[in-house]
Amino acid sequence: MIVVAGEALVDLVPTGGADGALVPMLGGGPFNVAITVGRLGVPVAFVSRLSDDSFGAALLARLRDSHVDVGQVQRGREPTTLAVVGMGAGGAADYTFYVEGTADRLVADPGPLPSPVAALSLGTLSLVLEPGATVYETMLRRESARGLLTVLDPNIRPAMITDGDAYRGRFMSWLPDVGLLKMSVEDARWLSGDVPDAELLDQVRRWQRAGPAAVVLTKGDAGIMVLTGGGDIVEVPAARVEVVDTIGAGDTVQGALLVWLYRRSGLSKAAVARLGADDWHAALTFAGAAAGITVSRAGAEPPYAAELVHGPRW
Repeated sequence: MIVVAGEALVDLVPTGGADGALVPMLGGGPFNVAITVGRLGVPVAFVSRLSDDSFGAALLARLRDSHVDVGQVQRGREPTTLAVVGMGAGGAADYTFYVEGTADRLVADPGPLPSPVAALSLGTLSLVLEPGATVYETMLRRESARGLLTVLDPNIRPAMITDGDAYRGRFMSWLPDVGLLKMSVEDARWLSGDVPDAELLDQVRRWQRAGPAAVVLTKGDAGIMVLTGGGDIVEVPAARVEVVDTIGAGDTVQGALLVWLYRRSGLSKAAVARLGADDWHAALTFAGAAAGITVSRAGAEPPYAAELVHGPRW
């Protein structure tokens, strides 16, 4: 089983009308990753704290409907986190968050994960907002020490990080406990302190040497690349689709990669390190196809397994 831990929230997404109306859509980076894994037919559980309000009830129902185990989901009377989504060029999303006193910040440590769990996925706001951030960091270090594959997507939201240098230092401290690092090229630029693009790959290599067996970099309409355990670069183009918006695209990539690894008994740091160029080409193609479906419709709507056409290596 895969465990995904982190926030679940409600995105308020513009309808595109002249009146500027917003429609609520269920989301949050880790929530979307869990939904992706569940919809693609792999056993997955979600660790978080959800509100008892109507949004929290809807989030819980969506997890169940997407075949996600909710046995470790905590509940509380605090409100649900809200994210107001703005749309830029090409459907790119930016976010304004309302997080004070919300439920997901108050998650309690669930303790060691049960033995059927092989991987733990973390990321986004859950590793920024205290006191929950310390809880998730504790889970990362503990489960890495116990031999689980730990997967991190920092999914940077600069507006929520008050001290960039402190966060970058904390990020570096996580890397020895990360088995697979996935990030967007925008994340990499921010975490590197905006080094020139010509030097960005050198920075990614330094991050890999600090711990991760491989580093996956999403590049929007330029596709996906990975720095493999053997030090090679593998790239695949983006799926050719009409983009409605990019909400949940990176989360879908992370979830789909976990699914691909699960189906090949690859949920260990050693297994990720052994993957060759052909393996990674198949993995990234699968993840890109899943993300292509997500961006072709409004909001974070990851695909179900039946929506993907499976090639011979999938």
